[in-house]
Order: sequence, then C-alpha cells, then structure tokens
Amino acid sequence: GTTGHSVLSTPHSTLSTQHYALSTPHSALSTQHSSSYRIETIRVGTRHLDTLMTQAGELTVTKIRIAHRLGEIEAITNLWEEWNRDLFTNRFAFSREQQADVALQCLETFHHHSEKRLEQLGHLVKTLQSSLSEDTTRLEQLSSDLEEGIRTLRLLPFATIFNLFPRMVRDLAQQQGKLVELITEGKDTLADKRLLEEMKDPLMHILRNAIDHGIESPQERERLGKPTTATIRLRAYQTPTNIVLEISDDGRGLDLDRIKQIAVKRGICEEEELAAMTPSQIQALIFAPGFSTAPLVTEVSGRGVGLDVVQTNVEKLKGTIEVESFPGLGCTLRVNLSITLATAHVLIVQVNEIPYAIPVEFVQTACLIKSEEIFPLEGRDTIIRDSQPISIVQLADLLELPPMPSGLTQETALSCIILQVGQAQLGVVVDALVDEQDVVIKPQSQLLKRVRNVSGATILGTGDVCMVLNPQDLVKSARSRSQSFSSSQTRQLVPTKPTVLLVEDSIATRTQEKRILETAGYQVITAVDGLDGLNKLRSHTVDAVVSDVQMPNLDGLGLTAKIRQYQEYSELPIILVTSLASDEDKRRGAEAGANAYIIKGSFNQEALLSTLKRLV
Repeated sequence: GTTGHSVLSTPHSTLSTQHYALSTPHSALSTQHSSSYRIETIRVGTRHLDTLMTQAGELTVTKIRIAHRLGEIEAITNLWEEWNRDLFTNRFAFSREQQADVALQCLETFHHHSEKRLEQLGHLVKTLQSSLSEDTTRLEQLSSDLEEGIRTLRLLPFATIFNLFPRMVRDLAQQQGKLVELITEGKDTLADKRLLEEMKDPLMHILRNAIDHGIESPQERERLGKPTTATIRLRAYQTPTNIVLEISDDGRGLDLDRIKQIAVKRGICEEEELAAMTPSQIQALIFAPGFSTAPLVTEVSGRGVGLDVVQTNVEKLKGTIEVESFPGLGCTLRVNLSITLATAHVLIVQVNEIPYAIPVEFVQTACLIKSEEIFPLEGRDTIIRDSQPISIVQLADLLELPPMPSGLTQETALSCIILQVGQAQLGVVVDALVDEQDVVIKPQSQLLKRVRNVSGATILGTGDVCMVLNPQDLVKSARSRSQSFSSSQTRQLVPTKPTVLLVEDSIATRTQEKRILETAGYQVITAVDGLDGLNKLRSHTVDAVVSDVQMPNLDGLGLTAKIRQYQEYSELPIILVTSLASDEDKRRGAEAGANAYIIKGSFNQEALLSTLKRLV
C-alpha cells in the first residue's frame, strides 16, 4: 500500500532520526522505541501471487494422489487379512495327518514360520497405513490453509471496477438524451483480482446495452407513467458457493416477438425451433453470436458485437448468465461466478471406459432411470423429474464417441446426471459415476483454444489425464440434436448377460462362487466386504446381489439394509449365503430386506442358480 511505499522511499530520514537519537541523553529510550519498528505492508507483483496460487492448486492434486496411495495400502491390508484368515482356517490341517511323515513335519514347520512372518508383515503394513493416514490428514489441512491464505491475498472489493461506471453511464445517457441514475450495491464484496479484470468489459457492455436498448426516452417514460429518470441497479453479493452480479433496469424489457424476428432473419433459429421454445429460452437468444436488435450501427451498439461476448467471458470464468424480463417493467441480467478460479470441484464420470470431469456447480442431482421412464417429446428423449419434463441424451453421443456394446437390457437402470445451466436443464446418461475431486484445470494450448464441449484438461489422482467438459456447450449440443437415442441406431440397447454383484470376504469362497456364476452365464462383479459392495453397487448397474453375512467393515445384513434405503434398489434381488443357520438368523435376514437365505452347510450350486433364475 501507500504506507509501505512512503516508509520504503524515505530511508535517509529514518537513518538521520536514528543518528540524532544516539546523540541525546534519552538515547536508551529512543533505541528501545526504534527496535519495535516494523514495516506493516509490502508491495508484491500480482504475477508472484498468480504463481503461488497455481502451485497451491498443484499441491491439492498431490494431496489427492497421496490419498490414492493410502487406498492402495488399504487394499494390501485387505489382502493380508484374507491371507491370514485362510492360514488360520487351515492351521490344524497338518496335525490331522500322520505325524511320522517327515515331509509333512517339514511342511508344518514351514507353515508355522510363514504364520509368524505374515503376522510381522501385517504389523508393518498397519503401522504404515496409520502413519500415512495421519500424514494425509495433516497435508490436507495445510494445503487447504495455504490455498485459502493465498486466495485471500488476491481479493479486491468490487468498488475497484464499480467506481469506473457512473461517469460512463452519465455520458452515454447524455449522448442519447436520456436521464439515467446508476445505483451500485455490494461494492465491499470481495472477489479474486482476475475475476474483476475479466468482468470489467462485460459489465460495461451490459450497461451500454441497457441504456441503448432498455431505457426509454424521458418523454416516453412520462407517457407510460414512469419516473422520467430511469434507474439501473448494479449489485454484487456472495453466496456460499458463488459470487453473483445483478444488472437490472426499469426500462421496456425484452420484446419476445422482436427477438424471434431477428433470430430468424440472422439464421440463428428456424421458426419450427422457436415454436418449441419456452419464453426463457427465447430470451436467452440475445446471447447468440451476431444477435443485435439495434436498427442502426451506432457508437453505442449495433456493431455486430452482441452479448455473446459477455457470455464468452463469463464462461471463461466458469460462470453462467441468465436473463429475466418483464415487458414494460424492466430486465435483469444475473451472472453467477465461481469463487475459486485456481481449482475446481468436479464429478468424475465414465463413458466407454474413459473418465470425464464435470464441474459440480452445474450438477443438480444424479439418479438412476429405467428405460420405461423414457418417452419421446418433440423429437427428444425425455424423463419426468419433480413434475417437470427434462430432455436426456447419451454423453457418448454428445461427444461423438464411437459406439460400444453398452451391456444394457431394457430393465437396466441408467446412470443419469441432471445438469442445470441457468434456467436450462439436461439429463446426461453416462456409464458410471466414479468420484468427486478437487482438480486444477489446465487450459488448452493455442491449437485447441476452443474445442466444443471441452473447457480444459486435468490430471486425476490416479495419474490419468481427464478432459473437463463444458456444461454450457453440452446443453447447446443437445439442443442441436433432435434424434432420439432410444430409436437411434448408433447406441442400440444390446441384451447381454445379467450382472451379479458378489460380496464375499473369503477369497476361496469368492473364487468358487464367481466361477459357478460365470459358468451359468452371469457377468460377475466382486467385492471384498459390505462397504466395498455398496460402493460397487453405486457405480455399476447390477441385476442381483449375492452376499455373505459375516464380513468386516459392513456385514451382509447391514449391506442389505443400506441397499433397501435407496428407492431405486427397492426391487433389487438380494440373496444371502451364510453359515448362520438358526431361525433367528433367517428372521433377521428377512427383516433386513433379503429375498433369499441360503445356508452354506447345505450349499450346492443348483440351489443358488435356481434361486437367481427365479428372482432375476
């Protein structure tokens, strides 16, 4: 700041003051006072803060990768526990054989040594797991604090740019013979320096459009019973997840008929498309490239540079813009911007075995839908959610990926993400929902500066390169597609093997049951315990669950109860295969929601397969 500058720019006065202090009787007191001298402010180039912010973002990615390493160690621990259980189960096998056999005695000795080494290995792995877990927690706290601290250094009040606009508004209004008062609110709201820089020109363009198109002349306003002085209100405020800018006026509002005429005249839309649009979708056409309602090319507007420039800048800041208009009363433009620009919180999805990232601020919800819920409406596949029709489309079709065997049947539930971009909603069908992560988005190179449907790329904690999708582009791409994917020949529903989720902690039993099911024509997904099974169920589409009861982390009864908590799994067949044979155990299984209860003691593959065939 200025204070720091004045202190640093007067070294001679500071030195002379100290010299004078030494030559006076009160030198001891003055020396004590000067020792507490501190420089409270320093000037730092913004490029240094930008570099620090980028490095803090990279630290976040490294933190996520270390968390993945912790997951790998947990997998090793699970493997050790399985191995240890099998060893414990078979520890008396040798003693039942003839003790005179020297070879068996040697083998028994080897078995005892292996048991001791296995115990030592388990101790080391668990110690490593505990230490790494503590280090990961500490690193997560430090990286979050560091990122938040650096981000705070870059914050500036909106007054930085708001103070530039009153004079501009006054001059433009005078040029056009209009009376306009600009009211600014929320000037103390803080935002990232880059966000203020990028939003200065868009806000200036919006204000120009409001004065030129929205505000009536004083004579017309008086005739309409309005105050002769129009009001434009510029407001900034912060929500828990976004910074919102609102620009509203009390002018004439948007003329939908005029917008339709211009859209057809400039080739932006066909009349058939306009007939199917809602009023909010028609209003959003003012952001289309080349759209302008100005009859003349003036200094203020009508130069072929419309509000599409504003939308482009807003999308570059990971934001959205929406319009709300009331004829004769005025118009409001609302810009929603992300608080953090260095990192993004994304939902990782999988399509054709390739991961893609979608910013979570555009994800309204995720759900499972069945084929019978889909119906055609105006040439597009549609579902009903909260009593509202929502168009759905396969993400693979939007990205123009080559068709692959989908593994879907008519009864299979589809993983669907409901995107919300402004007022528009779109359901996107994907193969699987993988994870949520904080990532650093890498901008494209000059060769790939503007690729449709893609806003950048990132490196996941697993080391995989992942494309970050642009939700605004996905909605535009979906609107340009009129073919229904349920009737499309590119991604037909191909009947395939039914899928069974097998949850069993014993590796021997799991291998045996998996082989039985696969031989009978089922596709099998395995899980090592109830918690793993629940995660696999949420990320895959299955036709039935076969589970053990006694398992670590989450047992079979707990798994069954949790599955039944989800409405989409209320009819999913669940078969419990266990050694617990009492009537009380069977009753508990039925209360948890299991469809069948097979005792391991009387287990045979015909019982399991016939039960599956009856339920699936």
